[in-house]
This record gives sequence, structure tokens and C-alpha cells, in this order.
Amino acid sequence: MSRIDLDLAHAYRPNPKEDADYALLPLKMSFEDGGAYALLGPSGCGKTTMLNIMSGLLIPSQGSVTFDGRDMTRATPQQRNIAQVFQFPVIYDTMTVAENLAFPLRNRKVPAAQIKARVGQIAEMLEMSHQLDLRAANLSADQKQKISLGRGLVRPDVSAVLFDEPLTVIDPHLKWQLRRKLKQIHHELKLTLIYVTHDQVEALTFADHVVVMTRGKVVQMGTPDALFERPAHTFVGHFIGSPGMNFLPASQQGDSLLVAGMPLTRTNGRGLPQGELTLGIRPEYLALAPASADACLSATVRQVQDIGTYVLVSCEAMGHKLKARLAPDAAAPAVGDTVGLRVLDRHTCFYRNEELVA
Repeated sequence: MSRIDLDLAHAYRPNPKEDADYALLPLKMSFEDGGAYALLGPSGCGKTTMLNIMSGLLIPSQGSVTFDGRDMTRATPQQRNIAQVFQFPVIYDTMTVAENLAFPLRNRKVPAAQIKARVGQIAEMLEMSHQLDLRAANLSADQKQKISLGRGLVRPDVSAVLFDEPLTVIDPHLKWQLRRKLKQIHHELKLTLIYVTHDQVEALTFADHVVVMTRGKVVQMGTPDALFERPAHTFVGHFIGSPGMNFLPASQQGDSLLVAGMPLTRTNGRGLPQGELTLGIRPEYLALAPASADACLSATVRQVQDIGTYVLVSCEAMGHKLKARLAPDAAAPAVGDTVGLRVLDRHTCFYRNEELVA
């Protein structure tokens, strides 16, 4: 296992001049030895490009990749000792499950007794011990992908295991089981795992640290809790959460704070820079109050949805749409009601130029 340091940028076209020319804008970041990381973002944001640079399938157009301080920028995947699991199963249909799992070890001339022990350990973790003698051709797509996961995990000496959206072909009903298994395997084997996904549930349940990306840029790296409570960028607030963060235009003018054009009194004593801002508050923290309540925005209820585990109330205030998540047993307003929205509390975030105001 290794600590991986990236200090690079990458463009697929020659002589990049502006941000749009880059698949990965200049970045500098580290993945610690033994950590569980997720690269999270929409399609085309640069996740797979970063993963392929780490694996050695792609050489960055600028900068360097180091493993434990050693420059590996131009090293092959074999020299880096990387295992990679792709979006679709990569296995040998003519081999049994056991032979597929053993293949990476046999290639490295590992003694037969060690191969048998390691294959048995990984098969047990993936709950495939009863299928070791079955030919892979006779298995379903999700079972084949479990073999791919096992092949990535079977080598105990890898620098890192890289996963490129490995659960795409898995039946949705089995995804949570495999995510739980990967988390358990990480705790038991202490491997460095880096997992690419566009699914926030996968990222937040699997990883200890999540790297959120958009348009070739890393906008925040942090724990799931930090990404939810204090998004460093408006994109993180929008992308993380179900639904995402509510945003309203705000302005600090002298001692007055205007939100959506209405003056509101702040009670937390936090100083804000003068000028134009964006207020962000999550639906979980957007509290409903009587229409006449102080320090509230007046809003009209447009929709009330009972989701089962919560009630989602959609409102409109001063031409801006906001959503509030209420407990299932809370008294929900009716469509057309006028309510007050408390948008200022300790969870409220303020942004300037899309970045969090400290």
C-alpha cells in the first residue's frame, strides 16, 4: 500500500489555453496509505481521467504522480502495482471462480498454498465460497462483477485498488450489500481503496473521505459529514443531499442583511463581508413558522409530498423556490398556505463567487 500524491493537470488536446481545454484543471492532493476514498461528480467531470492517471493507463500532460515520494508519472500499472476494477466485469468465462480469483497471484508466481488461502479468504468475504468450483460463464452479471471485485482485492501487496463505477451492472437490490462488504473488507485488509462514482449514496456510505468534482476541478475533499454540513462550494451543496441545498440571493449592507430583498435580523453574531452573497440552507434545516413570525421569509406552499420517511414541502418566496424536509409526524401545511421560513440558524452557509465564506 502507498500514499499517492498528485500535482498535475491534464488536457486531451495540445496547447490548452483556457479552463474548457482541460479534462483536469491544475490540482494538488494526496491519498493516504490505507484510506477509503470516493471520487464523486457528474459524468464528464474528470473522475475517470484522474483514476486512469493514478493507475498509469494515462500520463498527465502536466505535473507528476508520486507513490510514497517516488516519482511514478511514467511508470506502467505493473510497476505501480495497481489493481483496477472496471465498470463491466473483466473475467475469464472458461475458468472457474477460484481460477479467476487466483489468476493475479499465479501470474506473480505466488506459492500454491498461499494462493489457496488468499482465494478462500476473499471468496468468504464476498460470500462466494460455495461457488468456487463453478465456471464463470454460468454466473449472472452481478456475480461476475463480484469476481472482478475479488480479483482486485486478492493481491495483499497492491499499492492501491481503484474502482471505476464497479456497481453499475449490479442489481439495485444487491448494491447496498456489496457497498457494506467493501467497507468491511477495507476495515479488515487495510487496503488503499479509491472508488469512482456519480452516485452520492455509494460515495457517502463507502468512503471515509469524498472528493467532489465538477468541470475538471476538485471543489471539496472531506468527510461525508463535512460535505453535508459545510459545503465549501455551491456545487457541493447542490450535488450532495436529497434534495440539494436551497440557495437565495443575499446582501450585507452595513449592519443589515437582505435575503431575497427582505431585511432579516441575524441572531448568531457572525460577521459577513459587505456586498453581494448567496445564502445556502439545507431542506433538513429550513424550519416552517407562522406567516407573521419575526425574522422569517414569507412564502407560499406550492406542493406537499409524503415520501414516507419524511414530508417534502415545496415553497415559493419572492420568486425563489425552496424545499423543506419535515419529520413524517410533523404538522404539514396545505398547498396554498402562506408560511414563514426561518433561513437563518447555525446551519446556514454564505457563499461569494460560489465559494464558502469563512
